[in-house]
Amino acid sequence: MNLAQLLIESAERRPDAPALAAGTDVVASYGEHASRSARLAAGLRTELGLRHGDIVALAMGNCTSYSEILFAAWHAGCAVLPMNARLHPREFAWILENAGAAALFVDSALADDLAAIGDEAPALRHSIHCGSASHRSLFEGPEMLPEEAGADDLAWLFYTSGTTGRPKGAMLSHRNLRAMTAAYFANVDGIGPDDCIIHAAPMSHGSGLYLLPHVARGACQVIPESGGFDPEECLVLIGHWPGATFFLAPTMLTRLIRVPGIERLDLGNLKTIVYGGAPMYREDVLRALGILGPRLVQIYGQGEAPMTITALSREDHVNDGHPRHDARLSSVGRAQAGVEVRVVDERGSDASTGEIGEVAVRGEVVMGGYFRNAEATADSLRDGWLHTGDMGALDEDGFLTLKDRSKDLIISGGSNIYPREVEEVLLRHDGVLEASVVGERHADWGERVVAFIVPKPESPVREAELDQLCLDHIARFKRPRAYRFLTELPKNNYGKILKTELRALLD
Repeated sequence: MNLAQLLIESAERRPDAPALAAGTDVVASYGEHASRSARLAAGLRTELGLRHGDIVALAMGNCTSYSEILFAAWHAGCAVLPMNARLHPREFAWILENAGAAALFVDSALADDLAAIGDEAPALRHSIHCGSASHRSLFEGPEMLPEEAGADDLAWLFYTSGTTGRPKGAMLSHRNLRAMTAAYFANVDGIGPDDCIIHAAPMSHGSGLYLLPHVARGACQVIPESGGFDPEECLVLIGHWPGATFFLAPTMLTRLIRVPGIERLDLGNLKTIVYGGAPMYREDVLRALGILGPRLVQIYGQGEAPMTITALSREDHVNDGHPRHDARLSSVGRAQAGVEVRVVDERGSDASTGEIGEVAVRGEVVMGGYFRNAEATADSLRDGWLHTGDMGALDEDGFLTLKDRSKDLIISGGSNIYPREVEEVLLRHDGVLEASVVGERHADWGERVVAFIVPKPESPVREAELDQLCLDHIARFKRPRAYRFLTELPKNNYGKILKTELRALLD
């Protein structure tokens, strides 16, 4: 069941096929990728002394080393902890300490910021700067055989923010990720050995998870030279790489189709764009279909059920003869293979067709629980069902339409931002009496963060001070882009802040 076998088997079938590319240049074949990961795995065990079940963390942007490290860790019997490269050093430190990570791979962009991270994460025994001599030395020994891994052994620890303001580590097993891979083939797309995935979105999230079905089929992983999403660069790469697939946040997709002159380009190499992670407005979907053709697939998932709750197929996108086509374009599709989806009321009973309730999910893709957080696990996993916290409704054909996010999640540029996390930082300011954070619709980023502030009497609060406070404690992308100052926040009879009224003030 070890996920490392996906790479090993593809290398046995097609050792000379391109596996990893930087821009338009192939940097490793499948045989080379598998060999390097097997040697790195041996270095993790013999040189670093890692043991079966230890956690290997990655604080890195997209690069070809990413896949090497993931498969080496699994090969060695370890679990991986990919972290968003845009986090604040204090956020990295908290996650590493909570997870008890034994080793950390860090890239040059983050090396200085994380140089002293070991003081705050006492279990961390090794910090390896990618590309350094110490990193290269881990490849010097012979290859090792892959460790046995149980189906329910931890494979990927995915930290997803929660309403308490602290991240929670969703424990994804080898079984979970194999189920995700099977669902991709059944509901999202087929993959041929001459296809590729272009990692324009962060490999610490959905794009990195989707490397698994591509490696399973021996397809190439392409890392843009920019290391991220640049619309013009993506179009150049499409022109070079046949059978190209992207996983993109909706904001990325809308930026791509706004590139001047895209309508005149030859997009014959573009195979599929899978989009998800945030709402996409119907008008933007129609525009993308008009420019890109029948190449869109939407998925809905969570870190707790990675990439695999529902899917809106490419056929459903273009079936404009169906009487409910417009409604389906506003939905997130139907349950993926191996997954059951319900909408439940406050009592946990099935909601009627069209009735809004909480989305609940069951299947082999659902996490085993939250790492070292029994309370949160018990709250989310009840009677064998994952209660997602998302509100939605099912139609008579099983199409799910999301109506609201009960946890007040803000999604800006494809990144998740939880208001409580930002509010707690703002309340550190001596002059702030109350703070409430909401998302405001934004044409380019989907949403932007807006903070409503109630200052203490006779205590002036300057926006620049609040900005600096946020920059000192949380990632830059979570910082409010606008502040509104009020004499009081709207509340109900129980004292709960009415965020719906705050959002109305932004209209």
